[in-house]
Amino acid sequence: MEIVRNQFTILKQICEFIPGHLVAKLAREYGVDKQCRTFDPWSHVVSMVHAQIAHSMSLNDVCDTLRNHSGVLTTMRKAVPPSRNGLSHANKKRNADMAEALFWRTMKSLRRQFPKFGYDHGYCGLPKKFRRAIKAVDSTTIKLIASCIDWAKHRRRKAGAKCHVRLDLQTFMPNMVIIREAKKHDSNFARELCAGLKEGEIVVWDKAYNDFKHLSDLAGRGVFWVNRAKDNMACKTVRKLNAPKGRIIRDIAIRLAGQDTSSEYPEEVRLVEAWVEIKGKLRRMTFITNNFEWSANSVCGLYKARWGIEVFFKQIKQNLQIADFLGNNENAVRWQIWMALLTYLLLRFIEFMAKWKRPFSRLFTLVRGVMWSCLDLFSLLKSYGTAGIKLKMRAAPEQAYLPGFSP
Repeated sequence: MEIVRNQFTILKQICEFIPGHLVAKLAREYGVDKQCRTFDPWSHVVSMVHAQIAHSMSLNDVCDTLRNHSGVLTTMRKAVPPSRNGLSHANKKRNADMAEALFWRTMKSLRRQFPKFGYDHGYCGLPKKFRRAIKAVDSTTIKLIASCIDWAKHRRRKAGAKCHVRLDLQTFMPNMVIIREAKKHDSNFARELCAGLKEGEIVVWDKAYNDFKHLSDLAGRGVFWVNRAKDNMACKTVRKLNAPKGRIIRDIAIRLAGQDTSSEYPEEVRLVEAWVEIKGKLRRMTFITNNFEWSANSVCGLYKARWGIEVFFKQIKQNLQIADFLGNNENAVRWQIWMALLTYLLLRFIEFMAKWKRPFSRLFTLVRGVMWSCLDLFSLLKSYGTAGIKLKMRAAPEQAYLPGFSP
């Protein structure tokens, strides 16, 4: 397929998926418009999206590149290139809640126009027998430099931020994101992450988020949960539910026997212990859930589906720029992480519109390589590789001889 030329660059075509006037509207809501003179909020967003796609490693990297393409920037809703101090000041002072709101409202706008957006992802680890919405909750640590980022110190020589995510495994898109310093324990954010869960939905997480008072509240709301049991969990067996079979070691109903946990969760809990294959090796793992109707294998399958959120973290950390930060204070770090998520959202939408079936990493590298080229984005993606082109193999006598030698 021939690649079609376009009068606009690939970067402009990507930024056009952000709804018009949304940035200006949010800037007024969060008071950002009063903090800018020549470097307006839209130019700020374009600069940060460019920094993500280009993997810019410093302020000079961003500013010099955009200054060299200042003529092209004017076609992007009259964006202007930043100065080094201007971009640094914007990341430091402009409210990062605006970047967060921009991500969620852009997602809402795209979903309103295309309700099927995300459902084409087809995560292979999702249990196919479940028709309920399955959410995975986990966090990833983003390493920061301890010597100059004091607000994120959690050890003597270590600093970091944590990105807590509730991921919809059907769409592979986040439903809830919390960005905080790494020193706070994951269980402190469990309630906030699960605040929007509806009756009948399933949430899966690791034992770091175990809070039995919160688990009792979820069960009372009709939300099903599956998570790993802590090694020191005190409990007593009430009855056996199913006999051991295959890799299932035991399937029993228990009551918590801890001094605090027995009062925090007085109801019965189901405990399933099984051999689970991880990286080709069998590991003995113990799961707890408030559902007594699923088979024991389904409980194990639901927990294995939690690996999808690790794949999501791998996609954003290996492809987007959240390793080298353009600012040191908390607001600048939040700006960059939210812009990374916004860029991920835009590229996932392009993936959906182009019906891209290859890995996300290949889409990212392809877009990065032609960011300033005036090509039609979708014709470029459709012509990539040999997909869609049927080649016929023809056997011929001359193929049996070396080139240059006659038969």
